[in-house]
Amino acid sequence: MENEPIIVTLYSKKGDPESEEIRKWIDELNQTDEFKLVNIYPDEEKDYHGKFEDQMPYIQVGPYQLRPPISKANLEIALKASLNRHKQLVESRNDQYLQRVDRGRNYSQTDKNTMWITRHYMFLINSLLFLYIAIPFLAPVFMKIGWENAGRAIYTVYKPLCHQFAFRSWFLFGEQVVYPLELAHLHYPITYEDITNHVEVNPLEARNLVGDGSLGYKVALCERDIAIWGSLLITGLVFSATGRKLKRIPILLWLFLGVLPILFDGGSQIMSTLLPFFPARESTPLLRTISGVLFGTLTGMYMFPLIEESMNDTQQILARKKAVAESKQAG
Repeated sequence: MENEPIIVTLYSKKGDPESEEIRKWIDELNQTDEFKLVNIYPDEEKDYHGKFEDQMPYIQVGPYQLRPPISKANLEIALKASLNRHKQLVESRNDQYLQRVDRGRNYSQTDKNTMWITRHYMFLINSLLFLYIAIPFLAPVFMKIGWENAGRAIYTVYKPLCHQFAFRSWFLFGEQVVYPLELAHLHYPITYEDITNHVEVNPLEARNLVGDGSLGYKVALCERDIAIWGSLLITGLVFSATGRKLKRIPILLWLFLGVLPILFDGGSQIMSTLLPFFPARESTPLLRTISGVLFGTLTGMYMFPLIEESMNDTQQILARKKAVAESKQAG
């Protein structure tokens, strides 16, 4: 470990004059072969989305990073500082540092699997979101064609994930697409009270009511959840289609336009049931859908770029490990 050179990673474009000059500086400063230059060309890796693509040439040596404009003086300072730090940690037998250096020089199968995930994570997320949204619609389909056990199994699986209140859910294959409470003041011939034949709402009864051949059968996710997860899926597909290049929206925009509407719409319903002095209120399918779409869309616009940043960091580390391992094998 003491005699192995310190890795200097240069992220650059091939043929770039500035990068060529930096390579010459490294050669001049590396008279005693204490450093080993490893070149990475992100623009030639079609699946590489490194965050330094627009900041090249970029140098990493030990914990030190240099971004353009890079001077020979700053490069020399970074090289000397990394060398001194390396010697001190090696001489003190810092096990954590030695293990980290050793891991950084080997590209394992786990690293390969992780790299695959960083390149295809949006496909995995979008696939899971699609399944999460699609399966609840199979419940009413199965009930309609007589596969009641399969349909009820879906309702059971999704019960911990959603309240499944019949008066706040979509219905398929029936007289109406919704059966709202009278409190919602919607112009539908049949209300939830008409179905149950009583005014008081029993939450357990509302959860267990799945419908019948006349009413139709409810979807296993409520109206708002369908809007949230459906819009999140659409945002994920758009984010993927644009090459994962969309910038993250400001957090205040997410809070004010994404979080506050859903808090107000959903929270006011809860408050009206918990506090006697709070005005009684029941939201509508339209408002639940609008607030859900706003929350799902803006959450995706905030979270997906944030995840991409994290994946870029991981991909940069793994790309460096791979380049170091290949240079080590090449001798």
